[in-house]
Amino acid sequence: MNPKFEEQKHSEEVESGVHNYSREQEWVKPEGPLLLERLEWFQDQKLGLMIHWGPYSQLGIVESWALSDADAHWSRRGIDWEKDGEEFKRQYFNLYKTFNPIRFQPEVWADLAAEAGFKYLIFTTKHHDGFCMWDTHVTDYKITSPECPFHTHKYADVCKNLFNAFRSRGLAIAAYFSKADWHTHYYWAPGMARGRHMWRGPSYDPKEYPWLWEQFIKFTHAQIMELISRYGQIDILWLDAGWVCARNGQDIRLGEIVEKARRLQPWLIVVDRTVGGPYENYLTPEQTIPPKPMNVPWESCITMGTSFSFSYEDDYKSTRQIIHILIEIISKGGNLALNVGPQPDGRLPRGAISRMKKMGEWLKIYGEAVYGTRMCPPYIQGKFAFTKKNDTVYSFYLYDEDEIIKDELVIPYTDKKITYVELMGTQGSRVDFKQTKNGVYIKLPEWAKKGKTPIAHVFKMKL
Repeated sequence: MNPKFEEQKHSEEVESGVHNYSREQEWVKPEGPLLLERLEWFQDQKLGLMIHWGPYSQLGIVESWALSDADAHWSRRGIDWEKDGEEFKRQYFNLYKTFNPIRFQPEVWADLAAEAGFKYLIFTTKHHDGFCMWDTHVTDYKITSPECPFHTHKYADVCKNLFNAFRSRGLAIAAYFSKADWHTHYYWAPGMARGRHMWRGPSYDPKEYPWLWEQFIKFTHAQIMELISRYGQIDILWLDAGWVCARNGQDIRLGEIVEKARRLQPWLIVVDRTVGGPYENYLTPEQTIPPKPMNVPWESCITMGTSFSFSYEDDYKSTRQIIHILIEIISKGGNLALNVGPQPDGRLPRGAISRMKKMGEWLKIYGEAVYGTRMCPPYIQGKFAFTKKNDTVYSFYLYDEDEIIKDELVIPYTDKKITYVELMGTQGSRVDFKQTKNGVYIKLPEWAKKGKTPIAHVFKMKL
């Protein structure tokens, strides 16, 4: 992830999807019934838990990005103890020698995620820094390295234990994998023309050193196949580092490895994010929600706090904000990948836990209007948002905190005739309504106007 993309791109580029997410018009519909079926499944899930975790969590700094000298102007703002870039890189790459998250309990994470209403996990198996959170046989820069104090722990192979725990709770698995790798000399090779001034791309031109680039391709393919062949069912291969692509002269022959992976796991959804083409099976807006509904599969990855990685004393969004974000996203046809950064000791932060539990409480009551739904006109209008399932339309009215609840609401739904309206909730009940050319007039029952202002009122309307 690049949490500072807005500082690096002009607003018009972000709006047109050049960096932030690919254009809807350029989405390539997968061939074959199985992948289309899996994309329908994906669109039913609505809520995924994204986790960025690694040795960098010890410092509470942005994941990976401070290693790139070309990105230092924003990524090293919080690096106040070391001015020399080379020394900082040395310190960063040695962080795994002190990474010892002995309070990591994958079963606890999985229980919490299931309780909170998440349906799938997106976990950073490897970020751009190249550190592997699984027992790879391709590099020693990994969580199971003898130099990492955690390597003797019963949960040392983090991916294995985390994936198994989440699957046992019925949650699907998305393996986040960065196509860039700033640790391997196959990508950031020393002694090249760039000298020590690194950027997010390779330190050399792959055309000038084809033999070296071929080594990087083999390295990357081997790691992807380890995840696909040794770690159980993987539902989604979530590929980051969109600059690693053929049009940038960094062709890793992705089609070749995807074909090989799908021979083992034919249901595999692949997300070559921001690249477009046949291997970006769904779009991934980052830290934003598209201004309009999109008629292709998509997922917004948004942080619960201010950053993707763990940050000391981070400011978390309120439960109300998170639920409102989720509702806006699903009303526009997408999924929410809500990111939480675990602490260096292996626990999820207390502030994140409390919000996740409150999310779960809300979704237990209103999940019917969320999961398995599709968007429908008028999508989102003012404080109203809409979803649909078969012959039922769900309308959400999103309340601001301490907003005064009115006696009557006019739901701006005029598409089809309504035969029945129910106000969902712990005391859910049928309500009287009147449908006109301006919408559906509702008189709220007395119980709905008492107590604290709700996150939303949700109306179930039968066609």
